[in-house]
Amino acid sequence: MNRSLLVLAAGMFAIGTDSFVIAGILPGAAHSLGVPVGTAGWLLTAYAFTYAVLGPVMAALTTRWPRRALFLAGFAVFTAGNLVTAFAPSFGVAVAARALAGLGGAMVSPATVAAATALAPPERRGRAIATVMTGLSAATALGAPIGTAIGSFTGDWRATMLFVSALGLAAAAGTALFLPPIPTPPSVPLRTRLAPIADRRIGLTLLTTLLVYTGLYTVYSFIDASLDRATGGSGGSGGSGGSGSGTTLAALLCVWGLAATAGTLGSGRLIDRFGSRLVINTAITVAAVDFALLPWTSAHLPSAIAALLVWGICGWGLLTPQTHRLITAMPTAAPLLTGLASAMVYVGVSIAPLVGRTGMARFGAHWLGPVGAVFIALGLGTAEAAHAVTDRRARHSGPTAPTARAQALPTGQHTGAPASTSQERQGSNP
Repeated sequence: MNRSLLVLAAGMFAIGTDSFVIAGILPGAAHSLGVPVGTAGWLLTAYAFTYAVLGPVMAALTTRWPRRALFLAGFAVFTAGNLVTAFAPSFGVAVAARALAGLGGAMVSPATVAAATALAPPERRGRAIATVMTGLSAATALGAPIGTAIGSFTGDWRATMLFVSALGLAAAAGTALFLPPIPTPPSVPLRTRLAPIADRRIGLTLLTTLLVYTGLYTVYSFIDASLDRATGGSGGSGGSGGSGSGTTLAALLCVWGLAATAGTLGSGRLIDRFGSRLVINTAITVAAVDFALLPWTSAHLPSAIAALLVWGICGWGLLTPQTHRLITAMPTAAPLLTGLASAMVYVGVSIAPLVGRTGMARFGAHWLGPVGAVFIALGLGTAEAAHAVTDRRARHSGPTAPTARAQALPTGQHTGAPASTSQERQGSNP
């Protein structure tokens, strides 16, 4: 089983690297394709939006596919999209290829967590899911910095895309050779997958994720230009900076990725001790202040490192308590809610380059931090609104209603039950 989980984690590493690596090579891609850096942000949007929107759709359409065949088909599409990007003769072709790669990721990612669950006995499922999701954390700490360094050392952003293509091929090979047969999950219609959004507790929590990650990735989408004073120039291949600035940017991305991993791993213990509300509000507030100060902290390398540490810990440390809040509100819909939470992150990632492009045109790249801080602060408001709705629902719901309602619905189609406010406050696991 361990080898199978490593195969699944390798696939998530490839998909995660593709999500984060483009930002580090964006100036080189813009220069090569003959477009402004702001316009080149569509390369991020095309991948993230396709990945987010088609994730639930592909999960519904491919329910009856054998899991190994689904993974192999997804990695084939993913790799093809990255290869076409690497050799794209024009910006339009590159954007279309990025969307194709996003489709491949959308085929693989939702099925990966379910596969990890199917491969593990009940008492080890939590650890199995954590093992697989480590692939995403490793992509932020290793994949994106390595890809950025490759683009810098070779002087060609296309080499980075070949690196990501190689990761896709390696994931496909591991799947073909080492992944055992996995039971096909029960069919869940698309309407059922999206139904939880109608619940205000769920809708407001997802809106919080959308706002906060739009703000966070407004800066990340153009991180090369935002941190050029700290790195000593453009770090993207083909830009104005040399390999030294590219190495510095890669190192900063590594710092950010390590902080993100620490934030992800540490947030669970904080939830158990303090409850999801306090963790969510603290992470959002600190992140908003951190981004508001970026015009000054990003001017020097030591302060930029400190800002990235705070950013990584708070930004990625928010995912677990947000997911905890969703599942506590609607425990019987947990698998659907985790998929929606992931999709909402990538919707925010896809919107962020558009916000960043507008922000750069009006205020300049160094002021994208305060622009992002506005969205993050709005997320604090929706987070408190979600808590208020949950609290009000708990006070007006009878203690026996949830059980009766859950029993009345077929397995796999439960809409969930109101969670008590004390559950969220105490951080009890659903």
